[in-house]
Amino acid sequence: MPTVVVENLVKDYGTLRAVDGLSFTVEQGEVVALLGPNGAGKSTAVEILEGHRTRTSGQVTV
Repeated sequence: MPTVVVENLVKDYGTLRAVDGLSFTVEQGEVVALLGPNGAGKSTAVEILEGHRTRTSGQVTV
């Protein structure tokens, strides 16, 4: 059973789309890394998972 499920996560800041349709699952005991260049939306995605930011659309279950 997954401990984290992210489905079609989207985050917009005005006209800028910071996260565009991110989907993944994490099973209990798995180690996951979000990799990408500066400005790719990694920190924004993690902040949404932590509950520090709201999402524009999509589903997040932790």
